[in-house]
Amino acid sequence: MRFIDIHKDRWHTLGGEDGPPVSINPAANLLLDLAQWHAVRAQWPASLPVGLKLANDQDVEDIAADLPHASLVVLHFPKWVDGRAYSQARLLRSRYRFAGEIRATGEVLVDMLPLLARTGFDAAVLRHDQSIEAAERALSFFPAHYQGDTGDNRPLFAKPDAAQKAVAKAAEFVNAGASI
Repeated sequence: MRFIDIHKDRWHTLGGEDGPPVSINPAANLLLDLAQWHAVRAQWPASLPVGLKLANDQDVEDIAADLPHASLVVLHFPKWVDGRAYSQARLLRSRYRFAGEIRATGEVLVDMLPLLARTGFDAAVLRHDQSIEAAERALSFFPAHYQGDTGDNRPLFAKPDAAQKAVAKAAEFVNAGASI
């Protein structure tokens, strides 16, 4: 999982206080919402990657045909208790086989990171009061999961030697004196 510093991010949005511009010139590393993308996709150069922002109440199906053009899909968590973006990420990875970056934005808390990783996110913009160090620790708390995920859909019992490896890793974690 990568943690994004929005001040150093190569992807940029259009607009400002007055909203998006009337016309959009294709440029590298533009991050567009669906309205902006639909306005320019017919003339967007095939060789120029684009990032798409999807609100958590929009259907992933709305961008399915456009995924070959996208290098990045940004999914938004308006509240940390609203988990619809988890489902969107899972669909992007499992059903649509999206191989680009899936980024979480909004109210992204350290506690959410294990599930973000399991559902297909590979980058996150943490909420301003969250620590990257705590986030990295949170990703190491669970050495294995019984259920499959987007990385490997097989349950733990179907993976060769996975249970033994998980027990060994958990023992290492405990023996190292790790604390939560």
